[in-house]
Amino acid sequence: MTTVDHKASKQNPHPETPGFTPETLNARFEILAANEPESQWPLGDYTVSTHHGRDSLWVVVRKPGQGGIALRTYPIMGQNIIVEAHRREDGGDWTVETHSGVYRISLTFRGDNFLRMTSRLVPSHDLLVVFWPRDLYVLDENDDPRQAEGRVEAGQRGLNAGLCYLCLKKPAFGSVLYMQNLTALNPFFVDTKTKPDGVVGGQWPELGYQPPGSPNGDSPPVDPLKAGQDYVISDALISLRDDCGANEFEVARNFVAMLADIYPHLDKPQPEYRDWIWRADKTLLDLKTSPDVTQVHDGRTYIRPYVAAEYPDSMVQMTVLKSLREYEAWRGCRDPFSDNLADAMEGFFDNELRTLRRYLPDVGDDKDRDAVDSWYIYHPLMNLARLALKGEAWADTLFRKSIAFTVKAAHHFKYRWPIQYDLTNLKVIEKDRGDGLGQTDVGGFYAYVMLLAHELTHDATYVAEARAALKALENNRFELVYQTNLTAWGALACLRLWQMEDDPHYLDQAYVFIAGLMHNCELWASKIGWAGHYTNFFGVTCLHDGPYMAAYEAFEVFEAFDEALKISGPDLPEALKLLMCEYRRYALDVLWSFYPDLLPAESLSDTVRNGHIDRALSLPLEDIYGDGSPAGQVGQEVYGAGSAFVLASRAYFACGNAPFRLFADYPANIEPKDGCIGIQLKGPKGCVARLRLIALDDKAGLPEVSIERLETTDSGNTYVEYRPAADAEITVRWTV
Repeated sequence: MTTVDHKASKQNPHPETPGFTPETLNARFEILAANEPESQWPLGDYTVSTHHGRDSLWVVVRKPGQGGIALRTYPIMGQNIIVEAHRREDGGDWTVETHSGVYRISLTFRGDNFLRMTSRLVPSHDLLVVFWPRDLYVLDENDDPRQAEGRVEAGQRGLNAGLCYLCLKKPAFGSVLYMQNLTALNPFFVDTKTKPDGVVGGQWPELGYQPPGSPNGDSPPVDPLKAGQDYVISDALISLRDDCGANEFEVARNFVAMLADIYPHLDKPQPEYRDWIWRADKTLLDLKTSPDVTQVHDGRTYIRPYVAAEYPDSMVQMTVLKSLREYEAWRGCRDPFSDNLADAMEGFFDNELRTLRRYLPDVGDDKDRDAVDSWYIYHPLMNLARLALKGEAWADTLFRKSIAFTVKAAHHFKYRWPIQYDLTNLKVIEKDRGDGLGQTDVGGFYAYVMLLAHELTHDATYVAEARAALKALENNRFELVYQTNLTAWGALACLRLWQMEDDPHYLDQAYVFIAGLMHNCELWASKIGWAGHYTNFFGVTCLHDGPYMAAYEAFEVFEAFDEALKISGPDLPEALKLLMCEYRRYALDVLWSFYPDLLPAESLSDTVRNGHIDRALSLPLEDIYGDGSPAGQVGQEVYGAGSAFVLASRAYFACGNAPFRLFADYPANIEPKDGCIGIQLKGPKGCVARLRLIALDDKAGLPEVSIERLETTDSGNTYVEYRPAADAEITVRWTV
């Protein structure tokens, strides 16, 4: 007979927790009610057991004498009968009958610190989902959730990865990364007309996944799970570490390592091949010919931020120009259009302040010319420095004229920038984003600009500036991200300093940036609403609380990761390499989804905040949504034009005198030889690359080519495709 626990009046070790839910209070008794485990397995230093309670079958992972976690496998409170159980060495399978339907539970272990629990339901009736409880509880050494002490480091943000990262510190169980494979749950979301917005997380000690009930609101549900249909209602992947991390660097390192453990087991779509060269050429043509994307001021050509909207802007001008210059260098020819953009940059320079402004002097009265977002004065300088390092003297001059003011601003704000300030006097206009935090990751972006300044000038002062800015960022943990492209540049700054100074501290700090950025990625493939028409897997949301993926942020993260992989070489830890390479690989598909000419016309927003959408223009939308909301609500961003130029120039490789070029979705080194081409793929171990050889002359077609030990997976008159290991060494031969 179950009795009331006399320790219920014991002081709550978590005063920030206002109380406990009935589900939390019942969890311990559910486990204890089954005197003997239903099954038990060793898992490294852990013990895994299953317990059939009154309301569910539970999976409990314990470290002897040091607490554990309990996972509810199905959310029914009432009679349930296990009608079939099959124990395996690496887990088990159960069939459970309830009044609501039949559940099938599968438990699988991998290695000594990973487990997966999948729960499927075939409803016996059309089933309305009103409330199902969360599924993960932390336990002390007596299996009591109330006395377990620790913290949640990160929970799901919006529609990003469905994860909960926690540390059970007392007792010393260690770290847990819990992740829902949300892709498998698509039929549940589609049929119930719900979305997985912030569904993974919770309040200590009741954590994990809570399926959305009525359409994420208070109204009663009207859209049921259909009788007789097989639904995955939970697909939980859990990675464990025996320590919590003594500081933010170890916390981030553990997170990245555990995410790398889980990532191979997520359901992932196969990225499709996209013709970024065609897209880049079409983009350049549209930039040159459409009257809606440029304006002329004082005889100079300027880019507008959105189609038929907004004033010329220095960040926008330099983003498009730098990306176009990269594509021109790859193509081997320069277009006069880019020279026109370069000639216009001087118009943004303020001789009195000695810095670049965001707007031109004749900006409209509806804009405050003196107001600037903190990151905005650094971004044009980054691209000026990159062009200067390629030998463009005008960019070198403009960069050197502007850099002192930006350092002055950094010193004024003590490397902790507000959201917005007045450029003329550095007075704060908007201090924070409502949580006491300003533009938290600008320090990392500033550090990257300073390292470019050092590379250009050889002045060691700029390296000291980079170090000081990164030092000021410490202890932000998972609150580091403000805008994800800035976060990526900060990670690159850390990796550059790590390589320059052989200082492992900066590798440690790179983990913090990467962990924060991964926290803001949609690591699932949505089929909700209009999302079924595009790819969102591994798409990055634009801001720390942004509801959408943005083309500009996404392609700059691609750029930063591509450069980070190049400079880090073989010393880069495998977990970091895996996640950065996979982001890069999926970006080649995800970024294609932003172009309105490829989306159904009815999927585009009827109302547009900036300008209008022209489906004939090869320019990306600013915004697409994991929940399938109409795309392009913010507008069609001209400054996102650089995505096509950058992706084309970094995914396609010249092959010497060969009559073809190479496409690879992982980084690669190409070495032309006599009569053959050597290819060294630089992707992560255990992954498979897409390698495509493409004829330079469509009319002549592709010559006969051969690669030893590789079979063709796709081919046509102008191309042939292979799927080698992502880290393979390959020799390509051809006959003329």
